[in-house]
Amino acid sequence: MALPMRCGTQSKVLSIKSYKLLNNLLLLTVRKYAVGPKKKPIPKFVDFLQLQVTGGTGGQGLPKYGGFGGNGGKIFVTAKAKVKNLRQLAVQHPKQTCKAGVGDNSSKFHLLGNSGKDLNLEVPVGVLLHTEKGDRVDLNKEGDSCIVANGGIGGNRETNFLGLRGQTNMIGLELKLLADVGLVGFPNAGKSTFLRAVSKAKPKVAAYPFTTLTPQLGIMEFDDGRRISVADLPGLIEGAHQNYGKGIKFLRHAERTKLLLFVLDLNPFQLSEKYPERSAFETLLLLNQELEAYGHGMLDKPAILAINKTDTDPSGEKVTRLMSLVQNLPESLETVDEELRPTTLAKFDDILTMSAQNRDNIEAVRGKIREVMDEYAEKRLLEELEKKKSLMSLREDEEHLKTTFV
Repeated sequence: MALPMRCGTQSKVLSIKSYKLLNNLLLLTVRKYAVGPKKKPIPKFVDFLQLQVTGGTGGQGLPKYGGFGGNGGKIFVTAKAKVKNLRQLAVQHPKQTCKAGVGDNSSKFHLLGNSGKDLNLEVPVGVLLHTEKGDRVDLNKEGDSCIVANGGIGGNRETNFLGLRGQTNMIGLELKLLADVGLVGFPNAGKSTFLRAVSKAKPKVAAYPFTTLTPQLGIMEFDDGRRISVADLPGLIEGAHQNYGKGIKFLRHAERTKLLLFVLDLNPFQLSEKYPERSAFETLLLLNQELEAYGHGMLDKPAILAINKTDTDPSGEKVTRLMSLVQNLPESLETVDEELRPTTLAKFDDILTMSAQNRDNIEAVRGKIREVMDEYAEKRLLEELEKKKSLMSLREDEEHLKTTFV
């Protein structure tokens, strides 16, 4: 039996409600697809940032009264110790563009326009600035600064009273951490645990590889007030110099350290099923190979080897075997495949054992780090003094020759 159709007020109300509901659903659908893909979140640690920087445009002159427009603002990059990485800049300039202030136009009552506001980009100490032309500027000290974009000239007689545009340049900001000691080792070797043990830093620690995804800094403090900064860097893997794993992103942070502490797990290591299991000695040689292949003087730095996780070797047999292999280099290279043999071997100023987890022998490692750093600092100072003496001697000889010929 067919139901009778109703065309009264109630059906009109229902029609209006249905229309509104359908309209809301359509709006939600449009918004869903109109928004597009979500923006990639900015990571907590940013160590490279590319920016387009533009100086401010010069203000317009006033030909009737001979007024000059103000110059456009400049853009500076300045090193500041309070800035820890490049994330703040990345957040402030999400489109990776920045522009200085525009110069004021000349006016009847203010013939000389004010200059545009300068823009100062604050970066961490240790940033290497790259320009389009291939130039590089090191900002290694607090307050180091350089101009990356000049502002346009304000309108004047030479420009027909028209304000000129400011410079537009592309710059790259590359952060290389400035730390006294760099911890190098394969994943899960115990670098983060060591940093926790010797400083107040709290890097993530867990029983699986790659718990450290960004560099962590800690300060070793001594009773006499001496402070030594230590950088815990993401673990290397085979092929790091070819940018596998954290690769070059990690290695560049080790470039400026004064000393390398090799942290070596006493036990065999296997990153995943794709990689073969490596003995502790093989792991050390692979680590050596990666630093050698990367270059940049990594193997010329003072170095200490810390054999970690001695708590897993109650009898001491593993430690004795490993120490024998390391101390008998290069002869002990005969015990491994040829592909694992580095061309240049790291030279260790000392080899120590420790258990970072149990804090066994940690003080001895701390003390040795300080001792080696002080020895090399004194050596560098003596070398600089010798150079100065040599230069002074040459100048005296030159003066003597001039006097003789006169």
